[in-house]
Amino acid sequence: MRAITVEREIAGRTLSIETGVLAPQADAAVVVRYGDSMVLVTVVRSPEVRPGIDFFPLVVDFEERMYAAGRIPGHRFLRREGRPSDQAILTARLIDRSIRPLFPKGALNDVQVIVTALSFDYENTLDLLGLIGASAALTISDIPFDGPVAAVRMGLLDGELVVNPPFKRLEASQLNLVVAGTKEAVVMIEAGARQVPEGLMMDAIVKAHQALQPLLEMQEELREKVGKEKVPFVTLLPDPEQVALMRERWGAAIREAVTQARKEDREERLKALKEQIVAELTEMMPEEKRPLLPLSFEEAVHQIVRAMILQEGMRPDGRLPDEIRPITCAVGVSPRAHGSGLFQRGETQVLTIATLGATSEEMLVETILEEEETKRFMHQYNFPPYSTGEVRPLRGPSRREIGHGALAERALEAVIPDEDAFPYTIRLVSEVLSSNGSTSMASVCGSTLALMDAGVPILAPVAGISIGLVGGDDKAVLLTDIQGMEDAHGDMDFKIAGTREGITAIQLDLKLKGLSFDLIERALAQAREARLFILDKMAEVIDKPRPELSPHAPRVITIRIPTEKIGEVIGPRGKHIKHIQQETDAVIDIHPDGTVFITCPDLERAERAAEMVRLYAADPEVGKVYKGRVTRILPFGALVEILPGKEGLLHISQISHERISSVSDVLKVGDEVEVKVLGVEPDGKIALSRKVLLGPPPALPPRPTAPPPRSFGNPPRSSGRPPRPRDRGQSSP
Repeated sequence: MRAITVEREIAGRTLSIETGVLAPQADAAVVVRYGDSMVLVTVVRSPEVRPGIDFFPLVVDFEERMYAAGRIPGHRFLRREGRPSDQAILTARLIDRSIRPLFPKGALNDVQVIVTALSFDYENTLDLLGLIGASAALTISDIPFDGPVAAVRMGLLDGELVVNPPFKRLEASQLNLVVAGTKEAVVMIEAGARQVPEGLMMDAIVKAHQALQPLLEMQEELREKVGKEKVPFVTLLPDPEQVALMRERWGAAIREAVTQARKEDREERLKALKEQIVAELTEMMPEEKRPLLPLSFEEAVHQIVRAMILQEGMRPDGRLPDEIRPITCAVGVSPRAHGSGLFQRGETQVLTIATLGATSEEMLVETILEEEETKRFMHQYNFPPYSTGEVRPLRGPSRREIGHGALAERALEAVIPDEDAFPYTIRLVSEVLSSNGSTSMASVCGSTLALMDAGVPILAPVAGISIGLVGGDDKAVLLTDIQGMEDAHGDMDFKIAGTREGITAIQLDLKLKGLSFDLIERALAQAREARLFILDKMAEVIDKPRPELSPHAPRVITIRIPTEKIGEVIGPRGKHIKHIQQETDAVIDIHPDGTVFITCPDLERAERAAEMVRLYAADPEVGKVYKGRVTRILPFGALVEILPGKEGLLHISQISHERISSVSDVLKVGDEVEVKVLGVEPDGKIALSRKVLLGPPPALPPRPTAPPPRSFGNPPRSSGRPPRPRDRGQSSP
């Protein structure tokens, strides 16, 4: 085996594409390296077409392998990768949307692209390598593909546009933009941004397209070295003669059907018309062409809808190209929810519910990019079958649901307050109740309403709009707020969300082989006008976050304690923190920096829990008086708990001014007693006194004086008598 390699310097780092060594039984396989990041990409086409297939069955899978980042995955009882993470699904969708427009129309053979992560250096992201590798493998294979296509990421750091910024710097970037393109045009755009103006976004797109050109040259060079001759797909295409006949004989009926105001009426009319036309033409057509009749009918509808828009400027529901469907909004729809918003645009209706929780309720995510990534803001999107009047089994979220949920989440992330300002975990769930196009952007609008109804202090309201395109040989019409039929028969779904100040998210899906800069710029401008109109409509219902949280939402108090006191607050085996939680029904989260988040059902209990935390973290102060509880009686005194978990000795001599023969005569376990801290020794022993708080000691009774000599009524013996000589043996002179 001999390796064939091409390489270029991209953003100051070497990117290489290699083939000829790994996965030799695949139709084509390449290894893409960028720094120490490395992916293996394989492509395989099935030789036969599966029975009953009438669409192009392209599947793209991104296989996260934790060994690529030097980690062992999963639960301790199952140390292997499980189902794809949301990040892996989003990466696969990004690659799919970049390559799908470049396959021939009507292809029926299964094509599978598998991207396997082999190494990740925490600097060069794997999604771009997977996309470049998928294009390179298809380009050198025998599978028809109008590539190559390549992609780069643009960041906005310190006011400067940066090509392929290192992964670790993306968090600080004002922009995370991925642009995929061919030599002439842009094929796919995906972006998250912090209210970036349209002009700056356009500059970033142009610069990205310039930066990806060397990646296209690499793939062309590789094709010249090892490219195989292309083998055509098995295809299924409408019959032009059948299409022309249907338009001639039933064009007016088809036009009448597609212009029905209600989606349900339109679909019923078209279904009945299809059955009628196929039945009438079946006998007229040769047997080999009869299976094409349903497909030809769909093509006739396709051409009539597009002709109405291009030639008459008329959309199926009668709107002008830049006209938005009627909008209705409501908040407070769910009385027990912390916040709720209902957004309806035409027949698309989305209800979003906001739930606030403790910081400990953040979602923990294990991906190849982060060992333990936590998310305090989540948006999830549900698309039940009743939203389109269908019956199907309910399963877990589909790739589409995960993708739409992530798009709306990205649109709102830029306005979510940081944890210091709003210490809550925030979960949004958007329920699509009725679908007729642009449900993901309706989810953005419904989410904004729900957040403001919940009292979340978002930086600014966000709205989203989808811009469509119908393009002809010499004319292109941009459509604001596309509905389902325009999505199906149009060439583009350009989803753009943002505030009044700028863009927060973009997702471009194309059916064309590329989009010009002029059309991108026009679409951004048209989307801005629509976005401002929608924001005005939303403001009529609620124009800013409510000043107070819902009474059903938990209350969070944030306090700080010295980091060296964290252990004392937690206590041995969590004894202290469990005690607080049992007493107050609080959820307490302590961060390593000493920040304590206290979440309670009501403010009163939250404040009580906060005071208990402060007491556990407090040090006894000399000279301060505490109300303590007697915890133990000793022969020489009593132990008194003056702070949670902190006991001091009340010596028997400090209990009372009076002499006490036994401590238990005065104190018992459980008694509450006021004491004063006399001192704290270096080893933490605390000396307490009770008697100093009892006032001065009582005065002692006066000592009694000597009694006067008894006289019995006679004068003193010395009265009138000379003093007796001291020496009794000496006579008087």
